[in-house]
Amino acid sequence: MASRERKPIASNRKAFHDYFVEDRYEAGISLAGTEVKSIRQGGVNLKDAYCTVVNGEMLVRGLRISPYEKGNIFNKDPLRPRRLLLHKREIRKLGARVAQDGYALVPLSLYFLGPYVKVEVGLCKGKKLHDKRDAEAQRSAKREIDRAMKEKY
Repeated sequence: MASRERKPIASNRKAFHDYFVEDRYEAGISLAGTEVKSIRQGGVNLKDAYCTVVNGEMLVRGLRISPYEKGNIFNKDPLRPRRLLLHKREIRKLGARVAQDGYALVPLSLYFLGPYVKVEVGLCKGKKLHDKRDAEAQRSAKREIDRAMKEKY
């Protein structure tokens, strides 16, 4: 039996900088064989990726999976939209929330769960510039406190 260990592939750190993550969902992703091989080699970039709900399907766009070097004619377009696998009621619920002002669906991370590639999708609300400054000030203050504690002990 395959192990159900969660092995991280890529993380979207920019999403945590630009958004407040209000809710997280785990979704499967529909991929071709050469795309999975490329992901295993680390050829994936989540930086500018986002999700849309179209005709009752959730698609991830802007997810770059580099072509597999030994894939020749079987390689797909690196930036093609890929279907996310969620329950229909979850897709409807998320589609309704995104229709509200300021909400977005952003892929937060990509990981292997056993033999499957999974995407962690976040329901996010955009940060304003002052929110980003506050978060940076809190991070730097925590860093200073940790540094002082380390020197003291």
